[in-house]
Amino acid sequence: MITNSQSSSTGDINKNILQFLFVFLILITSWIIYTSDMSVLPIETRLVTLLNVVLLMLVAIFPYLFDQAVSALNSSSVQNYASILFTGDYTGTLVIMSVFAHIIAQEEEHLVDGEIMIRFRRARNRLGVLAVVVLLSLAVPWDWLFLGVQIRLLIWIIPIISFWINRVTRPPSRYLEAKRQVGSTGPAGT
Repeated sequence: MITNSQSSSTGDINKNILQFLFVFLILITSWIIYTSDMSVLPIETRLVTLLNVVLLMLVAIFPYLFDQAVSALNSSSVQNYASILFTGDYTGTLVIMSVFAHIIAQEEEHLVDGEIMIRFRRARNRLGVLAVVVLLSLAVPWDWLFLGVQIRLLIWIIPIISFWINRVTRPPSRYLEAKRQVGSTGPAGT
């Protein structure tokens, strides 16, 4: 993450580390979702290629926008504007990942079997709802705080928490387990 100023205290260092980790969690969570989708999506249509390019652009500016939103050097109006742009950026990534899950979950494409199709439909629906939640965070003014943290920022944590809770609590897929077993025994089954 880009930092605008040098830290002047241990508290500033800790705050900068937490801010960096927050953006990192968004990026790594997005990457895990993206790689899961792309490992199943064997087609490269114009739409998929376009969405990939847009997603890469949106992800590339995450750290900058977030840093501008939380930088104490910026005026509150600049912080608010940067947080609005970050919200749009974050919402856009969630929508694009939802579209990827939708493409995979379409029955007529026969990209995955029934169990995986259901999993991707659930992912599509969850990502769509989370995109709306992140977008609705714009209804909360940037200067509203809870325990010294912007409420909008706390809302931005919801997709991360949702993803990791879902990842930990969902049962393993029979399809993915079978795929892992085939991969571990080699192509000849040895």
